[in-house]
Amino acid sequence: MGLVGGEPLMKVTWTDPVTGCNGFLVVHSLVSGLATGGTRMRAGCTMEEVEHLARGMARKTAVFELPVGGAKGGIDCDPKDPQAKGVLRRYLQAMRPWLDAHWVTAEDLGVPQHLIDEAFEELGMHQSYHAAIRRSPDVERTLRRVRAGLNAPVPGGLLLGDVVGGYGVAQCCLGVVHARDWAHQETTVAVQGVGTMGGGAAFYLHEAGLKVVAMADAAGTLYHPDGLDVPALLEARDRFGEIDRDQVPAGVELLPREAVLSQEVDVLIPAAVSFAIGTDQVPEVAARVIVEAANNPVTPEAEELLSTRGIPVIPDFVANAGAAAWAWWLLLGRVDADPVLSFQVLREEMLAKIPLLLAAWDTEGHTPRDAALMLAEQRTEQNRAAEESGQALLSIP
Repeated sequence: MGLVGGEPLMKVTWTDPVTGCNGFLVVHSLVSGLATGGTRMRAGCTMEEVEHLARGMARKTAVFELPVGGAKGGIDCDPKDPQAKGVLRRYLQAMRPWLDAHWVTAEDLGVPQHLIDEAFEELGMHQSYHAAIRRSPDVERTLRRVRAGLNAPVPGGLLLGDVVGGYGVAQCCLGVVHARDWAHQETTVAVQGVGTMGGGAAFYLHEAGLKVVAMADAAGTLYHPDGLDVPALLEARDRFGEIDRDQVPAGVELLPREAVLSQEVDVLIPAAVSFAIGTDQVPEVAARVIVEAANNPVTPEAEELLSTRGIPVIPDFVANAGAAAWAWWLLLGRVDADPVLSFQVLREEMLAKIPLLLAAWDTEGHTPRDAALMLAEQRTEQNRAAEESGQALLSIP
């Protein structure tokens, strides 16, 4: 089954016979015979990247006590390439034995959920959660519940499956606010990235009454000391995900892109790219806490230096795990198509976990990452002991 920090159980490299593109699958661990993790597509995707992300998924599932292991798929192909859809379909066809029985996948970078579900439908597997759904005693009912949950409308004209990840990041931040006993209206936030995670987190933090004073997209950083009108700025995003500067209100400062990382705020949320904060950026960071919404946005060396400066980093495998955890709660019937219930469960889970991580930092000197890894290892050992005793960990209604 593999510890959350150990070597992966299995690695596969695939070459597309039509385009020559390479695809990768890493199954880090199996629990109940299943592993979960999205499928990404980007030019330059590597086995090392996929292996790292699979390990992160194993940590997410363990921290959130999900009865499933971690995996990840990746394809080295530009998702804008006209042949990309065919490459994805052939990759999924090649991985069919794992998708049929062991690997539950979903959207990721470059692969929207509707596209991966279309490919699954074409291959006769209906939906990307197929390996888990087929274990249900009533497959059709479970499939309906999953589809209803993913497509449940939420205020703003979006779908629950699209916003739940950003909502989870916001609740992680609110867990920090709660643990530190900060007043909402006085808490300041800077967000790097205005996509699904960053934009969603900014929206829900703004809705909760926090002051989002800085938001950065690829074109630069927008700043206002009294807080930005987050909903209006998100509405002004163009098809490339950038905020139309012609629609930015007067009084908002236009700063360089990297300026978002040096704002004097309570919470900094790097939600754009991996390795955004390296050792060179550490001296500029002026936040009190960093919440990792992107995968691996703070390098290990930078995190160590931040710790010596007294700045804790809430790790990505906790902060951005909301979407993965919610998908499994949906599969297991803990939540359904009611967004209110989904938001309530995710809020309660984050508010229970984040104070524990900060308490370990405050009282024992453990970084939040180390504290979360200890939780993950404990859960992994519990799963192993349960499986060795023949206990069934997974039951999908």
